[in-house]
Amino acid sequence: MKLLIGNRNYSTWSLRPWLVLKHFGISFEDEVLQLSGDGWRDVLAQRSPTGKVPVLLDGDLVVPETIAIIEYLADRFPDKAIWPTDIGQRALARAAAAEMHAGFTSLRSHAPMNLRASHPGKVSVDSVAKDLHRLETLWGDLLTRSGGPFLFGDFTAADAMFAPVATRIRTYALPVSDLAAGYVEAIYALPAFQDWLAQALHEPWIVDDDEIDVIQGRVKPGTLA
Repeated sequence: MKLLIGNRNYSTWSLRPWLVLKHFGISFEDEVLQLSGDGWRDVLAQRSPTGKVPVLLDGDLVVPETIAIIEYLADRFPDKAIWPTDIGQRALARAAAAEMHAGFTSLRSHAPMNLRASHPGKVSVDSVAKDLHRLETLWGDLLTRSGGPFLFGDFTAADAMFAPVATRIRTYALPVSDLAAGYVEAIYALPAFQDWLAQALHEPWIVDDDEIDVIQGRVKPGTLA
């Protein structure tokens, strides 16, 4: 089994199924496909049916799209409790994951994931206030019910879906409650996340489209090192 991923420093959608595979001890290998540089879009078009990452390869089966990959893994390894075992909790976890998949667009556009960076104050809180409020409500309700440290007690696919948001809160020092901050710390303390992070910190590549200083016009594209 192989997972095709983008640059670890920036690729939010790649991080999510990778965490599921790694945390639940599913044997796999990964391959990084660059999200910048000469001909990178052509390479993705050749390797991925959607021209995007991630893509899971399992024998002759090719599965694109993060949610589909996670659901496939849950079906393929039913003993792993990738989703909560309780049917009601599982429904809530899938609802939260679907909301993350389709929503929080302000956070995604104004605060791109950048694990190597620290940019406190560079994202206007007003521009992401609505998304932060919704996060507080959603996380707060689920964490209060479960008792934490993760949304449903133990780590599940729902937490994998929200892991990139947790990194944005830290990278841009976005204001959140103590409960939400504790959840961010739980994500960072997860051994699987620490593994991903360690590799991301050693990547040499720069993707200008995901660098806040380029997006906001502080530096010119191609000048970051």
